[in-house]
Amino acid sequence: MAGNSQRKGAIQRKAKKGAAGGSGGKRGAQTLKPRGKTLPAEERPWHKGYSGTEQVPSKTAWKQHKEKKAAAVEGRAPKVGQPGSIQTTRGGKVAPGTRLRKASGPARPAGPRVAPGRRANTPREAPELLVGRNPVVEALRAHVPSTALYVAQGIDIDERITEIVRTAADRGLAILEVTRRELDRMTGGVLHQGIGLAVPPYNYEVFEDLLAAARESATAPLLVALDGVTDPRNLGAVVRSAAAFGAHGVIVPERRAAGMTATAWRTSAGAAARLPIAQVTNLTRALKSCQEAGYMVVGLDADGDVSLHDLEAAVDPIVVVVGSEGRGLSRLVGESCDLLVSIPMAGQVESLNASVAAAVTLSEIARRRALDF
Repeated sequence: MAGNSQRKGAIQRKAKKGAAGGSGGKRGAQTLKPRGKTLPAEERPWHKGYSGTEQVPSKTAWKQHKEKKAAAVEGRAPKVGQPGSIQTTRGGKVAPGTRLRKASGPARPAGPRVAPGRRANTPREAPELLVGRNPVVEALRAHVPSTALYVAQGIDIDERITEIVRTAADRGLAILEVTRRELDRMTGGVLHQGIGLAVPPYNYEVFEDLLAAARESATAPLLVALDGVTDPRNLGAVVRSAAAFGAHGVIVPERRAAGMTATAWRTSAGAAARLPIAQVTNLTRALKSCQEAGYMVVGLDADGDVSLHDLEAAVDPIVVVVGSEGRGLSRLVGESCDLLVSIPMAGQVESLNASVAAAVTLSEIARRRALDF
């Protein structure tokens, strides 16, 4: 419309093209100003290695959970932080009893430290890491199969460490020097005392091969089955007794029972190297297979109808089933047995240790077989 061009703001003036105005170097100097040191992983709330005292973000907790699952599958220690072990709260308070360390110091697991020994929850089919000076030296003395020796840097040398390193070198084991922080991660927080021995998984015998080999022996087959024995020392003691009294093998369930760990191997005093041991998925089904193969399945029970002294089937092919100390034989296993045998005892003793009961029974069977022969 005529005359509007004279109104203020009606005409938009275009800026001249050309170089943009500079900051005179002031803005550039501010952007180049250092932002401080980079935080380590254990102080970053978004990192899976976060170990601060502040609340762990949900995404970080998910990362740590994912890393733990992956480590369990691969048979290694999870590379995650220990929340609450580093003071990261600015001016705040932390929960009482929380163990704190300086942020720049080496990482240490929070909470109480447990006694020397193998770490808990070792994944199946994964190498076992036996730690602690006494357990490692005893394992080497018992000739427990091992693949590598881990020694922490700066470890205090004593007679046990000297013997461990010398024995490992004589047997050609790989001796690896690692940092204490790395050994902490490998053991999952167990007090390792600066030493660790890698033990490969035990090579179990195939159950069918065990039955066939026992059948081909010159004497009547004698097998020992364990039902719910969770202490590896009891398992090792049973294996030792079975080898001493002429048994042809031991059967253990795969779940809710002790396996042939380094502790069990050490307790067996080397008998595990001479006696085949089979691991089965279902013990009840395995016992039925033994019955079909002509074995008499005998379960040890304090309320058994037959006394051990009257066990005439001792000279025949037989499977001795030993239950756990707490609950004895499980219901299904007890119902699968052909006989329930009790051990005569004097006094007020209600039951025997699982390994002791197995040793007494195997000794009586060996005595009867010697008389029959």
